Amino acid sequence: MRNVIYGMNISIDGNCDHTNSTPDEELYDYFTHQMDDVDLIVYGRKTYELMIPYWPDVEKAQSGTKAVNEFAERHNAIDKVVFSKTLASADGNTRIIRNDLETELLKLKQEPGKKISIGGVSLRSQLMALGLIDEYYFVVHPIIAGEGKRLLEDVVLKENINLKLVDAKIFKSGCVGLHYLKV
Repeated sequence: MRNVIYGMNISIDGNCDHTNSTPDEELYDYFTHQMDDVDLIVYGRKTYELMIPYWPDVEKAQSGTKAVNEFAERHNAIDKVVFSKTLASADGNTRIIRNDLETELLKLKQEPGKKISIGGVSLRSQLMALGLIDEYYFVVHPIIAGEGKRLLEDVVLKENINLKLVDAKIFKSGCVGLHYLKV
């Protein structure tokens, strides 16, 4: 069965607003390397509309640094699924699923392939509540944001999710990458 992974940049106080942190070259290399084991990205509509056309535009224009451009290329090459009842169409290698999230994600997990990466905040909270996330990657940035959306503020769990730390990496910027498996 394929693992579902979730990764997020957060501040020390748990803020997950992407405007509070700016990944550097080393972090983009880290994120790109994570995609080596991924062959499907799953988004909700809002995150999909943020990521597309942003990353395709970066790749086409080669408008980022070397590491940013490499991440864009890797991201764009991976097939995508967007869960949405309202999105009219999807671009490129993306298909829309309008059915029940739990049922459809369980089907995706049963298909042959590599890991499934999920993106977004509301999709993540739904999948956490359903117990369908197998691995977590958190990059904690050395900043205290003080306000904004907190990573787990909207998560309602039936029971605790126990995790095992399997890797930790300290970056030159002071960020810490943490990789956890659900036990």
